[in-house]
Amino acid sequence: MKIRDELPMDHRLAGVYRYGAAVSGVVLLAFGILGFANRLDFFDTTGSRIAGLSSNGLLSLISVTVGALLVSGAVIGGNFASTLNMTVGALFILSGFVNLALLETSANILAFRMPNVIFSFLMGLVILTFGMYGRISGGLSHDNPYWLRRHPEQAAAEEERRRRLAAAGIGAAGRTPEALGARGNGPNRPALNRDNDRGSARGRA
Repeated sequence: MKIRDELPMDHRLAGVYRYGAAVSGVVLLAFGILGFANRLDFFDTTGSRIAGLSSNGLLSLISVTVGALLVSGAVIGGNFASTLNMTVGALFILSGFVNLALLETSANILAFRMPNVIFSFLMGLVILTFGMYGRISGGLSHDNPYWLRRHPEQAAAEEERRRRLAAAGIGAAGRTPEALGARGNGPNRPALNRDNDRGSARGRA
């Protein structure tokens, strides 16, 4: 798949996406399982307190479902985990705004309270950040796989330049090791030149 070509599975960014999805998924699974363990009413709009948050049976089911999805994303890894984190994070933030408007109304079917809204915003930002890390930025380094994918011509030109410099034995500054040793008072400077310099200085004195 084209999307997988952007990020090698063993790239260090893959670990960020995996851990982000796994940790977030486990937190949501634990919250949902606690709700089921307390046998909450499915559509109770008043809710019951679980781990400092209000919940009901429907919210517990959603939490378990999303948590399992995130854990699955962590197992798959790669760009799938990154995209999944960004999608779920954005949905959490959207859910925070929607449920904020539904507080204290009969349409509050998830039994949200203000702590739930704050948690939804914070959790959404955390998951979203994990998904965007090293992928969504205007200043990606040129060895970043996403930058390489989006700028193939420039990446190819830079790779060709590096190949030519390596073949010519020239360092990154464009000078050969011999040229570097011949300049300044380094140990590689010929002794004859140093003696000539001292003689010239005495003559001027």
